[in-house]
Amino acid sequence: MEQAEAQSFKQKFAQGLALFLPGIFLLGFNIGTGSVTAMAKAGADYGMTLLWTIVASCLCTFFMINLYGRYTLVTGETALEAFRKHIHPGVGIFFLVALTTGVCGSVMGVMGIVADICYEWSKSAVEGGIAPIYFAAFFVALVYYIFWNGKTQFFERSLAIVVAIMSACFLVNFFIMMPPPIDIIKGMIPSIPEVSTATGKGPFLVIASMIGTTVFSGLFIIRTTLVKEAGWTLADYSRQRNDAIFSVCLMFIISASIMAAAAGTLHVEGIGLTNASQMIGILEPLAGSLATAIFAFGLVAAGVSSQFPNVLMLPWLLCDYNGTQRDMTLAKYRIIVFAISLLGLVVPIFDARPVLVMIISQAFNAVILPITVACIFYLGNRKDLMKSHTNTWVANSILAAILVFSIFTSFIGVKGVWQLIIATI
Repeated sequence: MEQAEAQSFKQKFAQGLALFLPGIFLLGFNIGTGSVTAMAKAGADYGMTLLWTIVASCLCTFFMINLYGRYTLVTGETALEAFRKHIHPGVGIFFLVALTTGVCGSVMGVMGIVADICYEWSKSAVEGGIAPIYFAAFFVALVYYIFWNGKTQFFERSLAIVVAIMSACFLVNFFIMMPPPIDIIKGMIPSIPEVSTATGKGPFLVIASMIGTTVFSGLFIIRTTLVKEAGWTLADYSRQRNDAIFSVCLMFIISASIMAAAAGTLHVEGIGLTNASQMIGILEPLAGSLATAIFAFGLVAAGVSSQFPNVLMLPWLLCDYNGTQRDMTLAKYRIIVFAISLLGLVVPIFDARPVLVMIISQAFNAVILPITVACIFYLGNRKDLMKSHTNTWVANSILAAILVFSIFTSFIGVKGVWQLIIATI
């Protein structure tokens, strides 16, 4: 009897978890070391005054996820499939190249940061620390081992475990290092922090980076793949919407927790931040070894969780573009994923940042969002595709506002990339 009840509980838990697995996958994709760095830098430099940016970004992300998901529910087509069929094959190829370039830069950068964090963290246990290359090799092998299983559901469940660890770590850190509640409330009111002209730096580039890591085009493209993979139809619209709400709410909670942890410690002490691995050495004297260890564990989990979708991106995009089945056990996809995974060893081996690739990926990311918005604006208003489910005037108005805002942030992003190019010449 007890065994039957335990089996029934396991089945119900698995069914309940399955309802949110696509959203968890998106969350793992979205919250990586780049996002952590952007939120931590915002908190360290400006306290909680830019919390409203996270709110606005999450609302935009929910709207876009829901819109792209609805398109697949109605038509049964993924985003790249739709771009190729109904707009132009060149648009689909652009997204293939742009997103793949971004993924390659992200794999190198993320694994480099994770290895650096583990190296800094290991110094407290081993004299001189453990070389970053060993950590990078371990996590590359771990992600590839999980990929080797070849089933989307297995990817999603593995990612759910990592995301749960990451979420728990950052939430615990929030309560340990949180700033005064009044600062959190004030941060919900849109405002631009005043910065001394002597610093020569303003918050706009930080705002652009926060928006860029949250309102990410890859999320919306992959969302259509996950919806189709789940077998959802228009009858599952409420399930799709609730899954998107769950994903975005957790996205906000985690991002805000990271910002608050930096605001309650680094900002109070007037300490700036340029990369996430800096926080390991900086936080310990301010927040204690326990809080530092929890934050480090959360950072590692964030990096690993974003690597799952990163290595899967190109094979899934190729399947979507060609309209073929997503069978990740095929030799060609395993070779592609293996090659992309090996990029994670570049930074530790050569002890250098992949500057050129990162610059190119940032340039692509800066222009891809407006195109992503424009594409769903066009597709969502075609009656021959959407029939009675075309965009309402409210949806079109919101899309127009997002398009204008994305062009503005793209301008800021391109300007920042250009400055980076000039600095490296």
